[in-house]
Amino acid sequence: MASAALKLISSILFLSSLIIPRYNCQEFSRKLSKEEFGLKKEKLSHLHFYFHDILSGRNPTAVQVASAAMTNTSSTLFGLVTMIDDRLTVGPNMTSKLVGRAQGIYASADLDEVGLLMVLNFVFVEGKYNGSTLSVLGRNNVFSAVREMPIVGGSGLFRFARGYAQAKTHHFNLQTGDATVEYNVYVFHY
Repeated sequence: MASAALKLISSILFLSSLIIPRYNCQEFSRKLSKEEFGLKKEKLSHLHFYFHDILSGRNPTAVQVASAAMTNTSSTLFGLVTMIDDRLTVGPNMTSKLVGRAQGIYASADLDEVGLLMVLNFVFVEGKYNGSTLSVLGRNNVFSAVREMPIVGGSGLFRFARGYAQAKTHHFNLQTGDATVEYNVYVFHY
């Protein structure tokens, strides 16, 4: 019985080796052409939207998920980590047309001033960009008039994207921490 099972497994492994494409085990990388991926001429796009970060109320879109022992005594809330699923809209009002969501985390990463590490995806749900994403990884110096963060990649129509996002606070409520931030995103993509 065990012999029959061993023969069956050996046969399956042999047949699967014929079906599965083989790669040169000694090959670490290879040069590809843009045509293999259907890449055409690179474009530069400008996207403009508003980001609504809501910490208050019954349905917050930003919630604290971690903090350090010193976070509450730090003037910059150093060590605070917040998970977000924020609305992106065409206009500054929360009820404005939804174009996407900002999903990810931001963390207070500066001991001397309020500087956030931003790790998030802009997930678009509108128009030709529906289903496409842009990824942000950078520093957000919150109290600067305009902050610039790098776009480090994307998916869908933004595959191979690179560029930058400029953030400008439109409204900030000191009591609740709720904020509306205007974003201008400039991105190269195919």
